[in-house]
Amino acid sequence: MVAVNGVELAVDEVGQGPPVVLVHGFPHTGLVWSEVRDALREDHRVVVPDLRGFGASTRTTEGLDAGTLSMDLEELVVSLGAGPALVVAIDAGVPAAFLLGMRRPDLLTRLVLVESTLGGLPGAETFFAAGPPWWFGFHQVRGLAESVLRGNEAAYAEWFLDQGTRGRGARPDLRSAIARTFARPDALHCALALYRALPESGQQISAAVAGARLTVPTTAVGAVPVGRALENQLRGVADVLDGHLVEDCGHIVPLDRPEELVGLLRHG
Repeated sequence: MVAVNGVELAVDEVGQGPPVVLVHGFPHTGLVWSEVRDALREDHRVVVPDLRGFGASTRTTEGLDAGTLSMDLEELVVSLGAGPALVVAIDAGVPAAFLLGMRRPDLLTRLVLVESTLGGLPGAETFFAAGPPWWFGFHQVRGLAESVLRGNEAAYAEWFLDQGTRGRGARPDLRSAIARTFARPDALHCALALYRALPESGQQISAAVAGARLTVPTTAVGAVPVGRALENQLRGVADVLDGHLVEDCGHIVPLDRPEELVGLLRHG
């Protein structure tokens, strides 16, 4: 457990070498990175936190906006002496990692952002042409998802794991461990605060790019369904950007195509 920014983060830290920080999304914990972590630990120092409100970290519905989460990550990197680091984020963890790169480029060697979008930045219009994914609205109505899903939280988390791997599913031990986490009292309620903070996070992203550019070398990784949308958004704000589309891969790239993602992290 590492104390940062008024909360405690559960952190898995393994290996030695250049530091890598792996940031999960929803409905994940740091376990979503297990196969990537195990491959990188051979020659990297790998730091995998549970975000506040998730997993074994402090249970809270406060501070799930991208700005606060990015400050959590900043204090984590500094307190562990793990900077400058390769920072990799997926899904709902991407906005926080992006803001960290905007505010503290000195703490990053490279930024890899996987399968997400960044607020209302231009470039994702095609992805959002039919509106955002259905669960965005469902999650943002306070109390609704909690009441509808009560008693079925684990099955709900498993649905996302299945969808995010195009039906191939996660490794059984990881699948059950992540599902059990969201079956705990208040776990889903805390995690949903991340969606309820999306308007604030969007404003933070817009404010950040209004007066600065992303100077950290950045890789945008797309799969199904986000594809090139994140790369297109970053084109207007990043100085050094490359994009990679993982073929025949679901949204949760570290579970569905961990070997290809590890190759990108090692070799760019």
